Amino acid sequence: MVSSIFPKILALDFDGVICNGLLEYFQTTQRTYQQIWPDNSENLDNFSEDFYQLRPVIETGWEMVILLRALVLDYARDQIETDWANICQQIIEQETLNKTSVMAQLDGVRDNWIKTDLQGWLKLHQFYPGILLKLETVLKSATSVYIVTTKEGRFVQELLQQQGINLSEKNILGKEVKQPKYQTLRQLLQENSIKAEELWFVEDLLKTLQTIQKQPDLSEIKLFLADWGYNTEQTRIIGKNDLSISLLSLEKFSQTFASWIES
Repeated sequence: MVSSIFPKILALDFDGVICNGLLEYFQTTQRTYQQIWPDNSENLDNFSEDFYQLRPVIETGWEMVILLRALVLDYARDQIETDWANICQQIIEQETLNKTSVMAQLDGVRDNWIKTDLQGWLKLHQFYPGILLKLETVLKSATSVYIVTTKEGRFVQELLQQQGINLSEKNILGKEVKQPKYQTLRQLLQENSIKAEELWFVEDLLKTLQTIQKQPDLSEIKLFLADWGYNTEQTRIIGKNDLSISLLSLEKFSQTFASWIES
């Protein structure tokens, strides 16, 4: 089925699609790491570049702390890239960590930072070129915009408001909804009484798009892989060769919706 040239709903991931938060990720991760391993937290800045390059393996924010630990423990980069799930679980077990506790610590560090130095925290976020202008344009159109992210919704709202983008709280569906993204998209379809092909979703994580593909009732959603986000050349090639996923460039994102689906 051919998708509408103008989606009724445009759903966007936040980190890696709208905003580049790599600097903040590393700084927050480093502070959290220092709480968990205070006796083994020297020279962490030396791992920043590897951390930035390996960010695509992360599916949920708390894993960033484990990624930094893996780098400190000298796991090879190629091993992390190809076997992250097992390495992550291995470190959790070896260090007797609790996922919920690590997540709470990471969020606590971020909360405290925002509370004590909001401007410093905001400055570590960079919006991708042309994104905000495109958002402003779409918000004035008949297309509804939703943010579907694993980041806390309040952080997203704070960052957008700082840039003059006032998106309603109900349109920002973050980690607090506590459900997979495919379920959130299903919910948007039901609540807005629209067909699946009338919802377009932009995401930088290929695995997330592939999970959505596996949902029979969501198979007509138009899926886009943001090639400027946290993904690798290998995943971009896979996305490009998948007929049900469109590889989207930052340049095309700023253009008309019709250009998004041009071959």
